[in-house]
Amino acid sequence: MSPQRRKTLIGVNAGIALAHVGNFIWFPILIATLGSTNSGFWAGFVMFMTYVGRLLATFFYEGFCSRMSTRSVVFFGAGMEAIALGLMGFSGGIFMYSTLAFFIGFGSGTVFPGLKNVLISYPEEERPKAFSTFQMSTQVGLFGGALAGGYFVGVDLRILFTVVFAIFVGFCLSATMFIPKHGFEAGTGEVAKAPRSTTKIPLFNLAVLKGIEVRGATRYFMLSSVFWFLSMSFVVGIPLHMQEYVPQLAPSAPFWITGLTLLILQYPLFNFLIKRFDPGTVMAIGLVGMTLAFLSFGGGQTLVWVALGCFVVIFGEILFAPSFDMWVSRKVSEDRLAKAMGAMHFFRSVGNMTGAISAGLFFDLAFNTGVSGLNWYIVAVVAAGCAIICLISRERSPDVAAFEAHMDKEDAMPKKSVPAR
Repeated sequence: MSPQRRKTLIGVNAGIALAHVGNFIWFPILIATLGSTNSGFWAGFVMFMTYVGRLLATFFYEGFCSRMSTRSVVFFGAGMEAIALGLMGFSGGIFMYSTLAFFIGFGSGTVFPGLKNVLISYPEEERPKAFSTFQMSTQVGLFGGALAGGYFVGVDLRILFTVVFAIFVGFCLSATMFIPKHGFEAGTGEVAKAPRSTTKIPLFNLAVLKGIEVRGATRYFMLSSVFWFLSMSFVVGIPLHMQEYVPQLAPSAPFWITGLTLLILQYPLFNFLIKRFDPGTVMAIGLVGMTLAFLSFGGGQTLVWVALGCFVVIFGEILFAPSFDMWVSRKVSEDRLAKAMGAMHFFRSVGNMTGAISAGLFFDLAFNTGVSGLNWYIVAVVAAGCAIICLISRERSPDVAAFEAHMDKEDAMPKKSVPAR
């Protein structure tokens, strides 16, 4: 790896780690605060708006790239996040929080694709290292932010968000100082001397929607969307749960456990299982872990049960996400694979959005009906249903997509009439 690419990789990884530190400091505390002062719905709604911003950013990203340099796109997104987070501490009310959350999400939806595009332009033999260190940096940042969040419980929100603002300024500087102005030439990894394309495309472009419908694969993407719905149900629901049932610990305490488990077990556990089972079975195991975790949160509601639930809930992310990528690559024919991968972001965003707002609604439902843990039982049923679907689907042929394409052609052909006997 050349010195320039190594320097860029260090800057990108440092930046993404700082971003996750900042995010896992502020959002568990804000969710718990809004849950106690307003309601679970409004706490979930604020997080929902961040994902609205992220989804909308996908329609602007290409337009930004055609008008700004690679470095400018990353700086713009990270800077928008920093400013919006800084203003969070000096704002009040659901309307202002939701508006600023939208801009936080929009900035995030701009900068993350920008950073990944920088890494994609590395030579093919260097990409595995680049993406593995990128993933590890996010996990280190998640764990560090969750730990740091414990020190800010009860602290004035102005101080909290000022600290987060400073962290995101560090993210902005770290991620952009070491990126060449126009990134790297795809494939060669040499520093680009000019923009990759001089063709101007519309600033707001709906072309990304064309990749959503992938025949033979859309139902699998819907399953992925439900998984991210479940994942976000935990992310939003557990701070509300901690505030209500385990107030002696910081709202970010569950993420200490999930972050550490993710760091230690992700690679060895996934590699162990994927060598012995097909991707559908591995996904089902992850979803069973989430089912048990939700039942633990709903039935136990004590520190011990929360700790046990947090340990197994992360099995979903450890096992489902990478297995799903492998599953889709087997189910979808090669000529449609690129389109399929482009559709995955949309379905993930939809799952995150619905999961965020539903988590708050389900929490309020459990509280108002007096059925303790009802919110967790609902998502446990959904997780169990998805696990069953994965187990049923694993029995189908790996090249089912090719078979379905063949059947589509057969159906399209005119049928010969058969004389009646």
